[in-house]
Amino acid sequence: MLYKKTVTLFAAAACAALCLAGCGKEQEPEPIVQPEVVETVEPEQVIDDTEGEDEEPDETVITERVVKDGKIQSYLTGQWVSTEQAQRRPIAVMIPNNKPAMPQYGLSRAAIIYEAPVEGRITRLMGVFEEFDDLERIGPVRSSRDYYVYVAMGYEAIYCNWGLAVPYVEELINRPNYYNVSAAVVGIHNPADEAFGRFSRPGYATEFTGYLKIDGLFKAVDRLGYDWNYDDAYVPPFLFAADNVTAEYEDKESATMIYPGGKTGNNASGYGAYHPYFEYHEDDHLYYRYQDGEEQIDELDGNQLTFSNVVFQYCHGEVRDDHDYLSFGVHGEGDAIVFTNGKVIKGKWERYDGDFTPAKFYDEDGNEIVFNQGKTWICNIWDEYSEYVEYGTE
Repeated sequence: MLYKKTVTLFAAAACAALCLAGCGKEQEPEPIVQPEVVETVEPEQVIDDTEGEDEEPDETVITERVVKDGKIQSYLTGQWVSTEQAQRRPIAVMIPNNKPAMPQYGLSRAAIIYEAPVEGRITRLMGVFEEFDDLERIGPVRSSRDYYVYVAMGYEAIYCNWGLAVPYVEELINRPNYYNVSAAVVGIHNPADEAFGRFSRPGYATEFTGYLKIDGLFKAVDRLGYDWNYDDAYVPPFLFAADNVTAEYEDKESATMIYPGGKTGNNASGYGAYHPYFEYHEDDHLYYRYQDGEEQIDELDGNQLTFSNVVFQYCHGEVRDDHDYLSFGVHGEGDAIVFTNGKVIKGKWERYDGDFTPAKFYDEDGNEIVFNQGKTWICNIWDEYSEYVEYGTE
């Protein structure tokens, strides 16, 4: 019988206090030097403040990753996946989240889902996938905004989109050291139409019939000469609890219902239009996603979307122009709340080391927050509308 160990975790990574970076600020990335795939990969280690050479290694969090029976623990979920999938770049796919596009196809396979407001004051999703080889398609696929591109850069993902806000995305997405697989539209200098196609959806608008074709994706990456290997300076986005360990946070506030845009009434936060929320189930330690009063499901299998962790990442936002195009500061730092195991861990996020490193999450004492193994949903919360956030027990 497998013995499940539960402990309260306190990682000890230091948190620097620096000034908030400017909204939507572009940074010149360093050229990527691609590594060889190796059998053992060491991510950022947990720092131990104590001294002495005879200390026991920290077995409560994942540190060194070692291949076992052709599998290795994922950088994105902490769970065991095939070595080939875990050690290659993920793909980041732009997916609409408004009611006329529902349901999405393949979204349950995403290791991370990033949700952020767009013009019209609705939200759009970006799914970060590492397990997708057996899928026919993912989608529908929608257009790019620059803050999604910057977030995808942090995961070293191959970014997949159909359309873009040309004034704010064209220069960024066409940089020679950035990997994108984009449909042929104005503003894309090196399109990859072999990766996209229309699928029949009777009753749906044409804009919600375009999908990323997985076989075409592999062909496009090969033709474009992209390297699937992570950069040798790759930084994993999360610190995960080890196998058979639960990050319990027993001293923290409990919350079983989470509303990024509040429970009632419309508001311009981006989350006010379709009223998404998450419900925590203690029996399986998962957060179940709802939207517009219904379960949010994946058309692939008909199952509701579930996650081990939910994150509110607060960002400074601005309205750019008459088209209501938005800008969000996804570099620098800001407040953050991590929901895991039914608990509320308040703290901050930081991202100061360039475009090709992700945001990292720290508690109020400056320790890196330990995530429970599994999928994570990150909500970009516009600072100006943070008053609408609600969570608690019901």
